[in-house]
Amino acid sequence: MDLKIPRIEIRRTSSDSQLDKPNIQKSAVYNIHGLGGSQASLSIPAIHKDVPGYRGSNEFILSDGKKSTMDHLREVGPWCRRKYQQVFRKKILYKRVPVLSWLPKYNTDDFVGDLVAGFTVGLTVIPQALAYSSIAGLPAAYGLYGSFLGCFVYIFLGSSKDVPMGPTAIASLLTFQATQGVWQKAVLLCFLSGVVELLMGLFGLGFLIDFVSGPVSSGFTSAAAFIILSSQVKDLLGITAKGNTFVQQWKSIFADIHHTQLGDAVMGFTCIVVLLLMRLLPRLKVGPPDADQQTTLQKIVNKTLWLVGTARNAIIVIVCGAIGFAMYTEGQDPPFKMIGDVPSGLPAVQPPPFSIPEVVDEAGVVIQEAQSFGDMFSSLGSMLIVIPLIALLEDIAICKAFADGKSVDATQELIAIGVSNIANSFVQGYPGTGALSRGAVNNASGVRTPFGGLYTGIIVILALLFFTPYFFYIPKAALAAIIIAAVVFMVELRVVKPMWRSKKADLIPGLSCFIACLALPIEYGILVGIGLNILSILYHAARPKIHMDQLITPCGIKYLMLTPDRSLIFPSSDFVRNLINKHGLKNQTPVVIDCTHIYGADFTAAQVIDTLIKDFKSRNQMLLFLNPKPSVCSVFEGAELEYRVFYDMEHLEKAIQEIRRKSFQA
Repeated sequence: MDLKIPRIEIRRTSSDSQLDKPNIQKSAVYNIHGLGGSQASLSIPAIHKDVPGYRGSNEFILSDGKKSTMDHLREVGPWCRRKYQQVFRKKILYKRVPVLSWLPKYNTDDFVGDLVAGFTVGLTVIPQALAYSSIAGLPAAYGLYGSFLGCFVYIFLGSSKDVPMGPTAIASLLTFQATQGVWQKAVLLCFLSGVVELLMGLFGLGFLIDFVSGPVSSGFTSAAAFIILSSQVKDLLGITAKGNTFVQQWKSIFADIHHTQLGDAVMGFTCIVVLLLMRLLPRLKVGPPDADQQTTLQKIVNKTLWLVGTARNAIIVIVCGAIGFAMYTEGQDPPFKMIGDVPSGLPAVQPPPFSIPEVVDEAGVVIQEAQSFGDMFSSLGSMLIVIPLIALLEDIAICKAFADGKSVDATQELIAIGVSNIANSFVQGYPGTGALSRGAVNNASGVRTPFGGLYTGIIVILALLFFTPYFFYIPKAALAAIIIAAVVFMVELRVVKPMWRSKKADLIPGLSCFIACLALPIEYGILVGIGLNILSILYHAARPKIHMDQLITPCGIKYLMLTPDRSLIFPSSDFVRNLINKHGLKNQTPVVIDCTHIYGADFTAAQVIDTLIKDFKSRNQMLLFLNPKPSVCSVFEGAELEYRVFYDMEHLEKAIQEIRRKSFQA
């Protein structure tokens, strides 16, 4: 009969319940319920002459025919409107501008918590920014330039209250390896990294960090800690050394170690010891462990110990700067090297440099060659991808560490750090992200919302406006000591033992990444670790496990049940075919492939299965399929395979008996 209903739903009647077991090779009859309440019968034949039952889900939707080109064109407008409504919704706006969610609920308690945390983090940021600049090979001021505007931007776009935007040790190291201390390249790298991060966020590419496994991340972080530590040894000893890799740095250090300056060495090692001891102060408690039972004096003492331990970097910088000021005499060499002049005031707000002019000294010697944007872009190379990925990795580590069970939105964090870096590039900052050490201080200080970044940024601005003349006297050895005392705790030795107990194979990509990062440029080391991880995943995908069971039908016919434990894709297809053929030849009994765990297949797998079916057919051996998913059947049907499927053990065994009986009769 000719049905004119444009869309009808097919529902099975109670009498059709046995159709869940597609062993019926005749047509199945369904009741059709139209939109107007009318009913009609529809006969659906079997999908293939050798395939009983039906393919797909148990619910069918029929349409009245193909649509014309004009019909498709008419649907473009409504489709665009639907997409517009999905994107420009209040829920999406609140998700992409998180400040709209928490600002209306901001109260006095939030203000006090954010003020204390912002001030405490500010005391941590200033010495770290000065120190990290030396890792990046830039003048000290550039660390401060990248430490305030990003904090303001993150207030509006950041999804975590604990992330303090600014330079980090690893980002500084990667910046140095990409720019070799040329500030124009560092600022341009900040801009381009921000653009890449923003685009990754807009296109939802936050999942890319899933390709950096825990062992690889640990190996990279540990290697970066060793490289950063090595880069500071020259300032610790007052010598000259350079190099991009760990090996190059230590070769240079040993070549010049005989020029070690006693004043720098004493200052540096003393600061390291003091910093490590001050690190223990927050753990000391006076009085009862329970704060409610402590007296007012005990609470004040405990808070003071915590504040001194937390602000240890700032205290060391102030004390060592005072020593440098006291011992400095104009016209005479100081007993240790100092930072030197730091430009006073805020940086000029201007676009990042897209070219480098030629610089010639008074004698006409070219100090710095001119470079176009193309030259600068090509010299940055793979760091334009590596730095955004590592920045996201560091940022997400903070978010997860203090998430308190809440989900972390990697896409929103990419957008936040991307826009922050773009903004920083307009005030001559270099690439930054959230630092785990500052995040821990932020959380321990009782931060309540991202608004704490406002006070941190204000403190950095005040330092640039009023205190830069005093930065001149800060010893470089003291800043080197701050970095070394911090990065030694980045070496993740604690993960080796659990990894060894859990899965020893995970040590291979982790150790390989660690060694490669020390011996090669760090971006290649990361690729080595990720590459080994991907090879491991591909190997396991190419070598699925197949469980074998010898079963017997009620009539005593033996058959072999083979159960692959994962999907069939092109790397594993030939392996599975050879393994099934091997077991089939060995047993010479009917073979059933249980597809319960096969959640997907591709065309290559379908071709291999077709060959496998022909292999069994050529030797008159039975090959049947049990419980294939609709998606798998769809791939097999598209490749025009002639196969038999069952969804019920009773009907499967009856079919084996029937086919065996017919073969004996023949």
